[in-house]
Amino acid sequence: MNKKVTCRSLFSRGALILIGCTCLSLLSGFASIANAQTNQARKKVIVQTSKPVGFKDTAASGSSKTNSLNPALFQRKDPSELVLDSAGNLDYRVIQGCLRRNFYEDNLPNSIGINNPALSEFFKNQTKTFFDRMRGECIPYAAAFGSRNRFDSLSIMNGPIQDSKTEVWTFTPSAFGGFLIQQDYLKNESKNLTEIRIPLRDVLYDQRKVGDKLPVELVWELNSLIKQIYPEENNSLENSNSVVRLIVDFGDRERWAQIWAAEIIDPMNKEVFASAYWVDRNDIPGGFFTGSGESLERSFWTNPLSYRRISRGVGSVRVSSSKRPSNKAPTVQATPAKQRYRAHMGIDYAAPIGTPIFSVANGKVAHIGYSGAFGNLIILEHPGNYHTYYAHLSNYNVELEVGNDVRRGLEIGYVGSTGRSTGPHLHFELRKNGIYIDPYATKTQLDLWSMLDSESGQLTREILLLGSPIKHN
Repeated sequence: MNKKVTCRSLFSRGALILIGCTCLSLLSGFASIANAQTNQARKKVIVQTSKPVGFKDTAASGSSKTNSLNPALFQRKDPSELVLDSAGNLDYRVIQGCLRRNFYEDNLPNSIGINNPALSEFFKNQTKTFFDRMRGECIPYAAAFGSRNRFDSLSIMNGPIQDSKTEVWTFTPSAFGGFLIQQDYLKNESKNLTEIRIPLRDVLYDQRKVGDKLPVELVWELNSLIKQIYPEENNSLENSNSVVRLIVDFGDRERWAQIWAAEIIDPMNKEVFASAYWVDRNDIPGGFFTGSGESLERSFWTNPLSYRRISRGVGSVRVSSSKRPSNKAPTVQATPAKQRYRAHMGIDYAAPIGTPIFSVANGKVAHIGYSGAFGNLIILEHPGNYHTYYAHLSNYNVELEVGNDVRRGLEIGYVGSTGRSTGPHLHFELRKNGIYIDPYATKTQLDLWSMLDSESGQLTREILLLGSPIKHN
């Protein structure tokens, strides 16, 4: 039976304290803008169907949508035209622990290795009352650092006890100078989050049992997530009693279902072998990060199949000549013809016809239909000017239409061999601003795959709010 989370819920948001030259009216203005953006959530309409689906139906809006081709979606631009401008922290890292209490609690930043005198002074001045409400023998914390050990965020909790009196304070640098504090409380229990536990071996090998506990669109996502964080040094965990502990929002007509936290744990000694947390974003799709700050998104954006074998990657493809050989004997030795090549943009995943294909991220259906060499093709549009292409399909999810909002993990189509295809496979492309990106290139670094400065505080808060209690240092 599912167990509702009582101590790992979303908190009511407290006031932000801005230190520096910023006036209170300016801070109030930004807060109003943020609240307005939050309230402008897209409504979700449930499509009446005999099976669960993971997209929103926009047909009721009254606009007529067709599968007519948009020429801009089919332009073949040179990848050299793309300038990748990632604003993320490629050296981002997180430390966490539970610092034993002492007489110098207000010196916590220095004690855990944050070398920032301005933060230390600010921390001492602001936490005088916080430590008066401490419970337990240690102070749970999670701190994040960027490149060159730059301080990004610090979250602290008033003890390892999680109940209605629990509070979390998060410190982040302000863009206007000084620092911000976000205060979160467990006074009001959220009804959106639920804790469930599933045997690890079921997640890895028996998706039918997982489907009994999770919405269908989360089954593929969970399987992909656990396979990424599964510790290779403990490759026998599936034969033990290890479980996957999840914090899940099952969603409603207004929200997608979402996994917010996942841990592989030993239920006997409470040891956490691996963990991952979801970070929401404004202008680009959200993403999963490990408890140590490592992004897991590159794998998600290159994993449209549960079963996959790459048969061909980016490179050149030999073009066979259409001329037939002459039967006449040559009087002069012919000069060998120059072999022609064309660029192959995309990744080909060999798989049997009918293998399910999943959307790699939340997005909107920009095209669905037959398109020349692509054969049966689905194009999804994602925030941040990204598009993903799924070509040579044998068939589509019959519920899909142009304009549908699609959730990551939705079964959108099936492997085939339509169009210019030499055999059953999925041709997959990732494009930004219409230009192809090689997702497997080691030099490819996208904002999708790294932590942005403004997101750091969200991750450290979730580690404390949604993760298992952190052990003593």
